Amino acid sequence: MFKVGNIEIEKALLLAPMEDVTDLSFRNICKGFGADVVYTEFVNSEGLIRSVQKTQKKLKITDKERPVGIQIYGESIESMVQAARIAEKENPDMIDINAGCWVKKVANRGAGAGLLKDPPYMQKMVKSIVDAVSLPVTVKTRIGWDSDNILILDIAKMVEDAGAKALTVHCRTRQQGHSGDAAWEWIDRIKEVIQIPVVLNGGVFTAQDVDYIFKNTKADGVMIARGAIANPWIFKESKELLTQGYISLVLTPEVRIETALRHLKESIEVKGERRAILEFRKYYSSYLKGLHGVSAIRQELMKILDYEGVELRLMQYLDYLNSAPAMQDEGVIEESKIEGGECI
Repeated sequence: MFKVGNIEIEKALLLAPMEDVTDLSFRNICKGFGADVVYTEFVNSEGLIRSVQKTQKKLKITDKERPVGIQIYGESIESMVQAARIAEKENPDMIDINAGCWVKKVANRGAGAGLLKDPPYMQKMVKSIVDAVSLPVTVKTRIGWDSDNILILDIAKMVEDAGAKALTVHCRTRQQGHSGDAAWEWIDRIKEVIQIPVVLNGGVFTAQDVDYIFKNTKADGVMIARGAIANPWIFKESKELLTQGYISLVLTPEVRIETALRHLKESIEVKGERRAILEFRKYYSSYLKGLHGVSAIRQELMKILDYEGVELRLMQYLDYLNSAPAMQDEGVIEESKIEGGECI
């Protein structure tokens, strides 16, 4: 059971915080397809303190996406405490501490996964933030810095003792990044040493993965990151598989294109048309994955700078697909090629 504050969800499905991905528009799309809990992009504590406009915009949340958490990161306890207090003013359902970002520019300065190198300092940071805010505080981390320093059992206990209300574990080391298999078996060992909810993250790309995890581990929830990028249907598919034993959702060209347009429209409402159109270019290939002629249509879409033009071209493309059997790729989406979301 994922129980944090007033939130109680059995077999919870969570959308991971991902830089340049989980903005308000994408969170709303995933929420519409069944994500139980969503998170903002990770927010730089120093940027919040300095009132950097780009950083502050990441704090924007709405009631329709609840429950929603704001994730913050940084190496300074003082800065993280100040950032948590600023984030609290936006009234999220929880504040999450990023102790798992593996990229060098973050981890090597002692933030994100860099905290894994000094567990007592991480514990002190968590406790300081817990003491500073009235909202539930959660933590997202990895199993260790490298294969020789897998300290997650000790860290889990320290985080719980510091007052964290839930722990999400990416089941890889910082050294692995996104490579290699995620060691899901660590979840049950973690559950043996702490009482707070434990959420599994890492290597989750299909509804079948989610189903397997809930059937074979004691995870209280599953957090989906790259598996949800331009594939928000994974939440609906997972819930169908968990509740009825099969997936009834059919990803027709209509479903793919309608979702892409809805996502783009949501993004325009938040960012304005030109910026949203430019940033959305990275999604075309994934939303249209497996459809006949996707390379050519993507090249055309890259040249269009207004929503009406994108909508018109996609509707024409849909008419084309419906006029003749579309050629589909076999298999499932294993990994998105979209840039962004590195710190997960």
